[in-house]
Amino acid sequence: MTQTIKINDLPEFDLAEHLKNEADIAAYLTLVIADGDMSELAHALGLAARARGMTEIAKACGLTREALYKALRPDAAPRFDTINRVCTALGVKLVAQPVHS
Repeated sequence: MTQTIKINDLPEFDLAEHLKNEADIAAYLTLVIADGDMSELAHALGLAARARGMTEIAKACGLTREALYKALRPDAAPRFDTINRVCTALGVKLVAQPVHS
């Protein structure tokens, strides 16, 4: 006999729980950038920052927690300086590669 599972009974998936180290974060950000949806980059950085601890990342960036949350919300368009400081605090860097090798 098959048991029916209701969608509401499933646990909520939180990607931040799966970003355990710099390699995980770098792989995730690389996928987001490769998809080409730059509005998603702020959200992805926010997830990575939450995985590491928003307070710790904000302090390393020289921002308040509130300012960091605001800069990394899904619909935000953070300045490159902010993106770069968050990446540095996360232990990753953005790298440009030629499109055609």
